[in-house]
Amino acid sequence: MSTRWYRIYQKGNPQLRVFLPNFWMKLVKPQFKELVPNQLEFHVSMEMTKHDVKNYLQKIYNLPALDVRTRIKMGRFRRCPDGGYIVKDDDIKVAYAIMPKDFKFEFPDILKQEEKKKEEKIDKRTVDEMKNGYQAFLKHNNKPGVPGWFSF
Repeated sequence: MSTRWYRIYQKGNPQLRVFLPNFWMKLVKPQFKELVPNQLEFHVSMEMTKHDVKNYLQKIYNLPALDVRTRIKMGRFRRCPDGGYIVKDDDIKVAYAIMPKDFKFEFPDILKQEEKKKEEKIDKRTVDEMKNGYQAFLKHNNKPGVPGWFSF
């Protein structure tokens, strides 16, 4: 069933209608609890059922889903900074897809190893610069009995 409104077909009208599904799925990384390697977490449309999720994974992505479990995560209540009134975020339906035991999924590493090494070198250089600056500060402050912050 679609919630989109399409033009009513009239004889002679060109067929400009494209029927798109209302279902959507988003693969997410688990935030609090690590999942088993053969289990995936999705945020899905509220209208999707377990059977819809399983068929979606099998037919469109060719993933061998054995079982699907769903839950509804309640949206947060928060105070709006503008008017001070309370706003509730939308609820999210979370689906856990269980795959066969030999199936393993790992999220790709977005930062490459080279970039990590560059960041480590930059961090080490900045720490060394800070140490040298502190040593120069101690050499400059040679007044006994006067706190370091009162050097000038």
